[in-house]
Amino acid sequence: MPTVVAGSVLLAALWLSVALCWAAEGTECGPCQAERCPSARCAAPELTGLDECGCCQRCLGAEGERCGGTRGARCGPGLVCVSQARGSGELEREPEGTGLCVCKEDGAVCGSDGRSYRSVCALHLHSWRATHSGQERVRKAHDGECKLAPVIVVPPKKIHNVTGAQVYLSCEVKAVPTPIITWRKVTESPKGVKLLEELPGDRVNMAVQVRGGPSKHESTGWVLINPLTKEDEGVYQCHATNMVGETHAEGNIKVAEHNKNKKANSATSEDVI
Repeated sequence: MPTVVAGSVLLAALWLSVALCWAAEGTECGPCQAERCPSARCAAPELTGLDECGCCQRCLGAEGERCGGTRGARCGPGLVCVSQARGSGELEREPEGTGLCVCKEDGAVCGSDGRSYRSVCALHLHSWRATHSGQERVRKAHDGECKLAPVIVVPPKKIHNVTGAQVYLSCEVKAVPTPIITWRKVTESPKGVKLLEELPGDRVNMAVQVRGGPSKHESTGWVLINPLTKEDEGVYQCHATNMVGETHAEGNIKVAEHNKNKKANSATSEDVI
C-alpha cells in the first residue's frame, strides 16, 4: 500500500512539473497585466510588436538578427526568418530551428540621400531612425548601388631617379560603375600649347596596366617605365572616366644622368622626393 501511495505522489509531481514548464514556455496565456511587462527598447519603433499572448511589447528582429527557435523571435517588416543547418556557423550553439532574419528583396539599393545600402531593409531601418531623430525620410532611388563619379583616392607621386632605372607611377580611383583609367604625358608645343600624349603610344620602354582594387569599387592604374631615360622626365597624368563624370591627377618624374662610378639605382617602387 505505501508503494502505491508513493507512486501516486510521484506521478502528481511529474504532472505538476510538466504544467509549470508549459506555463514557462508561454504556451498558455493568462490575463494580461501590461504593467508587469518589461520595457522593449528596439532599434526603431517600427520593429516593435506584441508577444504571442498579445499583451507585452517585444522587439522584432532586424536584418541579420536571430529568429525562430524556442524563443519564437519574429522578424520585422519585409524580413523573413531563414533557418540554418545545425552545427554550422555562428548558430552552432543555438536551439534547433533558430535562424537569421533575411530581407525578402535581395540586392543593394541606392537611397535618395545618395548612399548605397546592402538591401532595401537596411535602407528602411536607416530611414526609420532618421525620421524619428527629426531628419528627412530616405526613399529608394533605384535598384543597385548609387552611381559615383570617379574620385582619385591615391594620386601619383613624385619620383626622382637615374637613367637606366625601373620606376612606376600609380593611382587608385573609386567610382561606380568601374572607371576607365588611362595615362597621359603632359608636354608643350613650341608655341606653348599644352599637349597630352596618350601612353604607352609608341614608347617601347613603357607599359600601362589596370586592375580592380584594392578596395570595393576601386581600380588601380600603373605606368611602368624600364629603362628610364632622360626623355621620360616630365609630368604624367592619371585620367579616370565613367558614365557619371571624369577626373585626373598628376605625378612627376625627374631624371638624373646615371653616374657610372656609383652603383645604379634600380628601384622598382615609387621613390618620393
